[in-house]
Order: sequence, then C-alpha cells, then structure tokens
Amino acid sequence: MAVKVKIPVPLRRLTQGKEEIDGVPGTIIDFINDLEQKYPGMAEMIVSQGKVRKFVNVYINGEDIRLLQEEQTQVRDGDEVLIVPAIAGGAYP
Repeated sequence: MAVKVKIPVPLRRLTQGKEEIDGVPGTIIDFINDLEQKYPGMAEMIVSQGKVRKFVNVYINGEDIRLLQEEQTQVRDGDEVLIVPAIAGGAYP
C-alpha cells in the first residue's frame, strides 16, 4: 500500500497534471525527497534548508504537521498527504 498525495493546482505542472500521486513512507523530509526524485522541482517548492517553507502547509490524514512532529512526522502506508501552498493575490479596493 502506498501513501496518497493530493497535489494542489499550483504544483500540478510538476506532476504532469496529476491530481494525486503515490509517495513512500518515512519522515516528511524523506517523503519529499522521494517526490523530488520522481518529480524534479517539487522539493524546491515545499522545503528550504530542511524545513517546510512557512507558506506551505502539509497535512497527514487531515493533521497539520506543525502540530505533530513537524519535519520528523512519520508518513505511513495508507496515509493521505495534502500539500497546500499559500496563494496570495487580489487587490485592495
């Protein structure tokens, strides 16, 4: 059984348009490094200097990793990971 990864629209250009991809168990950092091997450019969008970027939220089974063990949070077979980069935009009236 694999780890399911939900890919938001801004990152789908890196996954050839796929909405969901498979990942491997391990710590979040191991997990992201594996995604980088399969989808070059992915890690750069999610982490910097071994830490998840401040404007990116990562959830495992609906739980924010910042409320768990951050980058050392374990991802297990059957888990669902959601990566949500913050999107800014719009204009003040």
